[in-house]
Amino acid sequence: MAKFELKLPQMGESVAEATIISWLKEVGDTIEADEAVLEIATDKVDSELPSEVDGVLVEILFNVDDVVKVGQTVAIIETEGEGEATSTESTETLPETEVKGEPAEAEIAAQAVVKAKETVTNDFSTSEKFYSPLVKNIAKEEGISVEELDSIAGTGKDGRVTKNDILNYIKEGKKQPKVVQKSNVQETPKAAVKEAAKTVAMPKSTPATPVSVNGSDEIIEMTRMGKLIAHHMVASVQTSAHVQSFVEVDVTKIWNWRKKVKTAFEKREGEKLTFTPIFMEAVAKALKDFPMMNIAVDGDNIIKKKNINLGMAAALPDGNLIVPVIKNADQLNLVGMAKSVNDLASRARANKLKPDDIQGGTYTVTNVGTFGSIMGTPIINQPQVGILALGAIRKVPAVIETPEGDFIGIRYKMFLSHSYDHRVVNGALGGQFVKQVADYLEAWDSDRDI
Repeated sequence: MAKFELKLPQMGESVAEATIISWLKEVGDTIEADEAVLEIATDKVDSELPSEVDGVLVEILFNVDDVVKVGQTVAIIETEGEGEATSTESTETLPETEVKGEPAEAEIAAQAVVKAKETVTNDFSTSEKFYSPLVKNIAKEEGISVEELDSIAGTGKDGRVTKNDILNYIKEGKKQPKVVQKSNVQETPKAAVKEAAKTVAMPKSTPATPVSVNGSDEIIEMTRMGKLIAHHMVASVQTSAHVQSFVEVDVTKIWNWRKKVKTAFEKREGEKLTFTPIFMEAVAKALKDFPMMNIAVDGDNIIKKKNINLGMAAALPDGNLIVPVIKNADQLNLVGMAKSVNDLASRARANKLKPDDIQGGTYTVTNVGTFGSIMGTPIINQPQVGILALGAIRKVPAVIETPEGDFIGIRYKMFLSHSYDHRVVNGALGGQFVKQVADYLEAWDSDRDI
């Protein structure tokens, strides 16, 4: 028999620890690979931790409510075969300062900013109930006291308050929008101020123009995700010098090819073949040709990324946006790309993405054509340096060149809009990259097998 160490995996660049919410398996239980063993909570998302092997759970190393660091072993699983104890892949060694029990410099700085900026302080130690870090974070941001939180009826295991419970509590009337008095100055919501402080240190600027409100106006408080997106976008504009390049692409060959193969593809693979994986494939190829578009900026340093991880901006039913990531996109064939796109899109709509699904992107693609836009000027998803917007495909009259001469015909065309960071990407590179994507699309093989 061999023993496998189940470790808390890396769940994103900014996530260092998680709280154990519950154990889904007990000592002695048989476990299959990919079967959930325990539930964990971070300050960003609640999720399940699956096993990577088949075996029997022989030891549980932490109790419910314990806080576990990334890389720590949480359980031992006994597997068939012989050998020494093994562990989950790509475990990172904790910094020496953390091993000694002292927080790393970045963590100290982050804690100092949060303590300095937050105006609502909740002492959760006075409560006998358990609350996940995510629920605590929402409560602090929304100014919900511990006593108020204790009064919320939880739908989770053992009556625990879940993320949806506290969001529904806020939505159903507890947190009514503040009545705005008619005055020349409007008070900035505390939650928005705190989020801005956590996201980025904003430079001093002139005060925002006061908004006039009368009795017939409706005041709608931004959602928590909406606040995060808003400040992330503002921070990106203040960080990068945005420049755009536009290219019009003839995708008639792709349109006709997809129309010819999509039915057979769906019958064979059980997946719909949309245009998105075709465009993603072309972007991945272009990034291999122009690796200096697959970079990040860290102060005065440029980080050249080895892996090509494509972010895929997806609109959620509530109107918010999330960017799941297709890892190692250049290594996928078109079938694999289609399956990855469909899987991430469906899980995003169902709110079932895991923390790792939205981490590690090196370049982002957004489809503004879904909403009828023919082109757009998207904002860069930091710390990346480029983002490509796909416009709507339209039937247009176009000049067609032939050996016998030019004539006018009906073609399917679209615009590619490329936003890039002019601090590190000059106009030549930004323009050549988007032109390369266009060339791959226009050179599509109409007889391609799939």
